[in-house]
Amino acid sequence: MDYANILVSADLGEAAPDRIRLAADLTRRFEATLTGVAAHTVPAPILVRDVYDAIDQEGRNKAQIQAIVEQARASFERFAGDGIRTDWRWCFADATAHLIEQARAADLVVVSRRGPGDEDPGPLGVPPDPVLMEGGRPVLVVPPRTVSLKASRIVVAWKDSPETRRAVSGALPLLREADTVFVATVGSGARHDGAEDVASHLARHGASATVHHLQTVDDDGSEILRFALLRDTDLIVAGAYGHSRLREWVFGGVTRDLLDRSPLCCLMSH
Repeated sequence: MDYANILVSADLGEAAPDRIRLAADLTRRFEATLTGVAAHTVPAPILVRDVYDAIDQEGRNKAQIQAIVEQARASFERFAGDGIRTDWRWCFADATAHLIEQARAADLVVVSRRGPGDEDPGPLGVPPDPVLMEGGRPVLVVPPRTVSLKASRIVVAWKDSPETRRAVSGALPLLREADTVFVATVGSGARHDGAEDVASHLARHGASATVHHLQTVDDDGSEILRFALLRDTDLIVAGAYGHSRLREWVFGGVTRDLLDRSPLCCLMSH
């Protein structure tokens, strides 16, 4: 497979320009289409006098929201640059729900990291958690101030699970082009998770892959991040493990660590 359509969340936050530039760079590399996505709900009329007042308020509210979305579109077009095919999808709706809907026609979805210390992108912003769990597509989570992704050295945080298998499949276009792929497992029991088979599978796709069994010093997430930084990589491929509780997504330790604090791009799948 290759990436034919890359979807990127477009908002007015500080991280948006870098995220769009990175997605555009990937689009050029794979000769794909870059689709910008934005949405905003229309506030309901308040303190209305009659039906005509309600209609007037709704019209004004829609005009205000459309002006905000048009700012996001202008930003998308500016930072996507020239030389690639682009598309724009917007509507009056919840931003996250709209992005998940549009992911049905995408090969890769690009969003920003949203850790506790990261900037709030505003009402157009989309957090990675629900996109990972509901989008059904590989999701590239980009940390702030990251403007490009060479992906020449990649860590696969291997765990023999459907989530990680899907993440590896979703990352194949990047894994094939990488100079080096490190298939890393964590913990003594992980030696039986078939990492060697995965490295051989990647080799059949043209990747240069080696296997590394890591021992946990602090926690599994910290060990993966430490290994990735020591090996001078810029991409981690991993499964995303979680479930819904009280309308919030609850993730396991490694997934939460990567989503909250990874300084490297993470390509993840549920």
